[in-house]
Amino acid sequence: MPTTKTGRRRQPSASPRRARDRGAPPARAARKPARARKVEPEARRQAILDAALSVFAERGFEAARLDDVAARAGVAKGTLYLYFRDKEALFEELVRGAVSPIIEAVSKAASAPDVPASAILETFFALFQKEVLGTKRKLLLRLIIAEGPRFPRVAEFYHREVVTRGIGLMRAVAERAAQRGEFTSDAAARFPQLIVAPLILAVVWDSLFARIDPLDVAGLLRAHRELLAGKARKGSP
Repeated sequence: MPTTKTGRRRQPSASPRRARDRGAPPARAARKPARARKVEPEARRQAILDAALSVFAERGFEAARLDDVAARAGVAKGTLYLYFRDKEALFEELVRGAVSPIIEAVSKAASAPDVPASAILETFFALFQKEVLGTKRKLLLRLIIAEGPRFPRVAEFYHREVVTRGIGLMRAVAERAAQRGEFTSDAAARFPQLIVAPLILAVVWDSLFARIDPLDVAGLLRAHRELLAGKARKGSP
């Protein structure tokens, strides 16, 4: 071993690399890239439906493009086709999702023999006001009214899935009410369209005149129930 001039042995100096290793903090393990959060199929399907509702509402049925729906939903266009065959199938599913819960709830109420017609109609109108008039779903009705004549298949689907079921249900309610004397006339049983007429009026009014002359929908529907039942307000002659 080499010695110094004083006779002391020279200690071997640490290599530059060892010196760096000695003074440097321990290296951290490289972070693994975060995995993209897995989206459940049902959540992805609902995202597509939500995006479709917005696109249909903004552009109408004819001008709506599936590319725009996919982009707004944050999925590839090919992914969209895993859930819906085409634009028409997507629109049909939107309609089913908007109307089926209402019809099922009213059907359940109407199936109970002791429930009066006024209570059934109150349930029906309240659900329609909350789930349709109070949401973007009312835009589907506007779209049907505006574009149905140019797209007969869309109108036929809506008549089959919504109008026929709803009118049939209201006819059954009105017939039972007329037999029990809850309605003073059988007019609603003969023309159940009379029961749902103010709902269509509310949709059209909201579209055309809401900013000019807002409609008291709850008051309108309450007055309509009174009219069907032939009830006079207190203080009326």
